Amino acid sequence: MTPSVVPEAVSRQPWMMLVPLFGLVVLGAAVLYSAAGGHLQPYAFSHVLRFLIFLVMAIVISRLSRNFFRMAAYPVYGGIVALLVLVELIGAVGGGSQRWLNLGFMTLQPSELMKPAIVLVLARFYETLPPPMTASLRGLVPAGVLIAIPAVLVILQPDLGTALAICFGGAVTMFLAGLPLWWFVSAGTAALIAAPIAFFTLLHDYQRNRVMTFLDPESDPLGTGYHITQSKIAIGSGGIFGKGFGNGTQSHLQYLPEAHTDFVFATMAEEWGFLGGLFVLFVFAVILTWGMNVARQAPDRFSSLLAAGMAATIFFYVAINLMMVMGLAPVVGIPLPFMSHGGTSMLTNMICVGIMMAVNRWNQRPSSFS
Repeated sequence: MTPSVVPEAVSRQPWMMLVPLFGLVVLGAAVLYSAAGGHLQPYAFSHVLRFLIFLVMAIVISRLSRNFFRMAAYPVYGGIVALLVLVELIGAVGGGSQRWLNLGFMTLQPSELMKPAIVLVLARFYETLPPPMTASLRGLVPAGVLIAIPAVLVILQPDLGTALAICFGGAVTMFLAGLPLWWFVSAGTAALIAAPIAFFTLLHDYQRNRVMTFLDPESDPLGTGYHITQSKIAIGSGGIFGKGFGNGTQSHLQYLPEAHTDFVFATMAEEWGFLGGLFVLFVFAVILTWGMNVARQAPDRFSSLLAAGMAATIFFYVAINLMMVMGLAPVVGIPLPFMSHGGTSMLTNMICVGIMMAVNRWNQRPSSFS
């Protein structure tokens, strides 16, 4: 047999997922370039540079063994919980929230790192739990505590969106591990009953305003409803083909707030139109479908839960951000993966991609623990 000119390490990479991902990052860079008025700085160049750096990190993660992930699960979880406590003690304050640690060379948001970490620790927990005990309190209470500790610390920052993301990733992992469906239905019913009480007693004023704005954004279009109103104007004005690259008015005239972060999809839709939006949805569908296929083909329970949980984490980012910018969900400050400008968000999502790539490699070598 004639040897291939392409090295095996290259040919074995999941290019069917990576190539569309590269296209999405390039589109994101183009949108950020336009949002900066036709300049690479301060958004587009750093966006691409971070992606390339974190891509190398993801490839390194993909080469790690299953045993490494198993051994690292609880230490990683404990380390990030410690960082969350540190945020409460000495964290930097911005926009009324205390969420960041200033490391000098970068500003780290530990709560973002908890999103993949909660999936990792729960996958490890359910792997060590005998399957007959999954549907008992032994399968529910410890996992609930593992989720509740970081969720409460994040709510205290306050950051409701990230806390919900942590709970979502944890709940999906618990469901896929085999917990009874009626437990989740009961929990959802209890949450609906408790929601009105929490709305008036636990939420901060700005969080209550976000909910009211979501229900009726036109009631205060120049105040609390400004973000959603301008976002829908930008998306709608793009039409089918968009206004053209660099010709967006909502972002260039600074009508659209956070045009390079939370509302980057609206910035893109104004210039690239409905077709651009379809491309974004197509790429995310490719990534998530690939991730769930990796989970289905996984050789063991730990690997399957790990890959599915990482795909669910990315899905939460995408679903909430797109619903938010279209007025279908309250504004909670969750960026769009691989398109929004932001280092910690890119880091978190590339960790998820790297772990799914690792499980994909294990699938190709099912008899090996390397």
